[in-house]
Amino acid sequence: MLIPLPNSSDFVSRIAALVAGFGFLCFAAASYGEPPVAAHHIGVLLVAHSAESEVAQAFRQGLRDAGYSEGRDVLVEWRSPNGDYSRVPELVADLIRRKVELIVVDGTVGTRAAKRATSTIPIVMALVADPVGSGLVANLAHPGANVTGLTIMMPDLSAKQLQLLKETIPRATKVVVLFNPDTPYSPKMIDELKAAAPSLSIELLVVGVRTPEEIDRALSTVSRAHAHALFVIEDPLFTTHRPAVLKLASKARLPAMYGARHFATEGGLMSYGANYGDLSRRSVEYVDKILKGAKPGDLPIQQPTKFDLIVNLKTAKELGITIPQSVLLRADEVIQ
Repeated sequence: MLIPLPNSSDFVSRIAALVAGFGFLCFAAASYGEPPVAAHHIGVLLVAHSAESEVAQAFRQGLRDAGYSEGRDVLVEWRSPNGDYSRVPELVADLIRRKVELIVVDGTVGTRAAKRATSTIPIVMALVADPVGSGLVANLAHPGANVTGLTIMMPDLSAKQLQLLKETIPRATKVVVLFNPDTPYSPKMIDELKAAAPSLSIELLVVGVRTPEEIDRALSTVSRAHAHALFVIEDPLFTTHRPAVLKLASKARLPAMYGARHFATEGGLMSYGANYGDLSRRSVEYVDKILKGAKPGDLPIQQPTKFDLIVNLKTAKELGITIPQSVLLRADEVIQ
């Protein structure tokens, strides 16, 4: 028995209708069921900051500026040890297990841990103090291997910071330097400060702090020094435990210089350093290029273009200090 074939035009129309209906069902499933899988999967390890910090928000803004929607175009795995160095390796290992395409890190400790853990996953540095001196890359122009990004040039800024502190407190001839001996770039920072101190008629007393508990205990050492000012070398430990560091300076009644602006905005006398938000936002340029196929080792490491001098007049008044007009005129922000 012969089965009559349908009219060819009707047959094509029915197939088209079935395909359209199937497409609608798929669209409905995506809209009302599980969300679509993001095109890219990256990890962000913030050793000194949180996923809600200004640095993190600047990174998110960079993603938006580059045309990425977090959760749709890119899935971001946020990780932070809250200043606890011991947790950094396990957080890096977790990101690797989750098969991220690249890892963004905010500093030297995270970069070092990531580099030790993988030689294949690209690593983008956002706020590294001294990538060459810390042994993370061969040089700035040709970093090589799987690491690239931006540097905050911290050792290069240390002499300028000490000079600004001296200009603000002319009577300061003895300065306590608070640092973390476990941080890779600290020795170079101290060498730079020691080199600059004699020309400013400053004697340095170096105090090492490795744990949050030691921040409080350092107060007695600082007090016995009878110093005129405090210089805090930027560190994830101090950033995470800012209240304790600021309390130390306040109890000792010492004017202090910091590297990151949030210390000054939260009660420190002054800060001078690279604009972290700008660097974090710019790190997305590297993320974008790598996701589009560029090799990290071929991308030159960039330096800061924006630097902020923040002066807290409220703290100056509490300490009985008059900030020189020459310093105020150069300040990017003056907190009343």
